[in-house]
Amino acid sequence: MPRRRLPALATAVTTALALLLAGCSGDDGRGTEADGTIRLSFQSLAWQKESVDANKQLVREWNATHPDVQVDYVQGSWDNVHDQLLTSFEGGEAPDIIHDASDDLADFAYGGYLADLRTLLPDRLTEDIPQQSWATTTFDGGVYGVPFLQEPKVLIANTELLEASGVRIPTPAKPWSWPEFRQVTAELTKKGTYGVAWPLKEPVSVTLNLGLSSGGRLFHRGADGKVAIRFDEGDGVMPGTVRDQVVSDRSAARPSLGMGGSDTLPGLFGGKYAMVPLGFSYRQQVVEQAPEGFAWSVLPVPAGSAGLAQGVSPQTLSVAEDSPHKKEAVRFVDFLLRPANMVRLAKGDWMLPTGTEALADPALRTTENGWATGTALARALRPAPAQSVRGYPEWKDKVATPALQEYYSGAIGTAELRKRLVEDGNRVLARYQR
Repeated sequence: MPRRRLPALATAVTTALALLLAGCSGDDGRGTEADGTIRLSFQSLAWQKESVDANKQLVREWNATHPDVQVDYVQGSWDNVHDQLLTSFEGGEAPDIIHDASDDLADFAYGGYLADLRTLLPDRLTEDIPQQSWATTTFDGGVYGVPFLQEPKVLIANTELLEASGVRIPTPAKPWSWPEFRQVTAELTKKGTYGVAWPLKEPVSVTLNLGLSSGGRLFHRGADGKVAIRFDEGDGVMPGTVRDQVVSDRSAARPSLGMGGSDTLPGLFGGKYAMVPLGFSYRQQVVEQAPEGFAWSVLPVPAGSAGLAQGVSPQTLSVAEDSPHKKEAVRFVDFLLRPANMVRLAKGDWMLPTGTEALADPALRTTENGWATGTALARALRPAPAQSVRGYPEWKDKVATPALQEYYSGAIGTAELRKRLVEDGNRVLARYQR
């Protein structure tokens, strides 16, 4: 879900501000009506019909049982959420409850725009969500969002091609290693069919998150709190495998490097690609778009020295620091994320809930549409490596994206990739850590 980051305020999307104002005005100018009813605005970024319907229905259920605290649903968009929020924060008109993603929170948290939720969250919620998920929304000791949905990367495979090849089918208990994955994709490559397509139009987060399986981190925080970039052996396993598949083995389709995930689905359905690494939620598009009779499987991505570990940036719910009704806002968040409701939200978005009780729900552990594979991966999910690194957006856009694109295509080698990521990257980070 692409998000634009930190443009000049003058160019921020202002039309959304008018939407955020709707339902927020009252006799006191912010969220209280003449009869004492508290009105909260909840900006949701749900976009798939099932997800939008689930969110709106939960808002209706809350409003029906809480006449003294009414919630107004406001539709936001992943495409411009950072700009939209920046504008509303600066204008003092941010929604009370904010749906976003953890990798978008750092600047807002450090900027004082989000409420620290530590003293507001109920024990039920803090105990139900694992600490590794809370780490994605924790900055300088404060908690600035509730992580509630997460999306691992998985392999969506053409079952017929896989079974016909005779290769070993991986499971979460016995996944492929990165070397075995490379060998398998070579065996799956035949005339007219590539073993894998890597949609790497935006290569940075995929590289960082899957690099965790081999112990790669790239970003290292010292005792002084400052972050330095270091390219160790583990950082090269995943990108090296992809480059070898594209350049040496020709088992990965070179054109797919410039594609987004959805762009690869016609090739998967048509037998051009045997497998595609995609986010877990892409299963919905497969269900809706695959031709009749197309058999597909959900497989774990390869494992390395750290097992199936991979980085994620969960979707989050935060409360604006300017909200005059923080306690009521958190009460609504707690309602929204009760285990049964979290399951409804997860099914609507085709993602995994962070809550342990919700994750145990039988509806999310069925083999149908690969749900069981996803839930089996949940315990291996970790905070994305660049989660709290200031300066990451500039490093990603100016340094890492062009360097990785050239590397994957074969234009530069590992030594040049390391030099650019580390030397150029540390110069960028230094400006943010003076």
